[in-house]
Amino acid sequence: MVGKAEDDALILFVGSSGGHLAQLLALEPWYRRWQRCWVTFDTPDAASLLEGEDVTWAYHPTTRNIRNLFRNAFVALRIFRKRNIAAVVTTGAGVALPFVIIARLRGIPAVYIEVYDRIDTSTMTARLCRPFLSAMLVQWEEQRRVYPEATVVGTLL
Repeated sequence: MVGKAEDDALILFVGSSGGHLAQLLALEPWYRRWQRCWVTFDTPDAASLLEGEDVTWAYHPTTRNIRNLFRNAFVALRIFRKRNIAAVVTTGAGVALPFVIIARLRGIPAVYIEVYDRIDTSTMTARLCRPFLSAMLVQWEEQRRVYPEATVVGTLL
């Protein structure tokens, strides 16, 4: 971004609480050296797991909830306007969509990691996000039947 130092660039991690967040947290050996911020739901487990981290709480539920989709789009717009986001990394679910779309519109890389428990079929969020992604990652070789362009990274949990 023009006028902002590269060293204040952040990786934005976006994911629903629970298993989606747990899979993002499993990336800790990789992300610990980077400045980062998080978007997830304000649940007791998420608050505990992300204590001390830079977190923005998203609106939920998101599955088929158009009102919260728009509310989260405004959250995303605010974050991208105020922060120097270098990349978006997400495991879904529905909360990811507005962040991935806005990242694409701003020319910011967005990476989707399909969850480990969806082996034979794609998740709805992955299907919706896919056209806007810079990279699709999967955790099982078998998931490449659904996502032939994906890179297998192995299981996160």
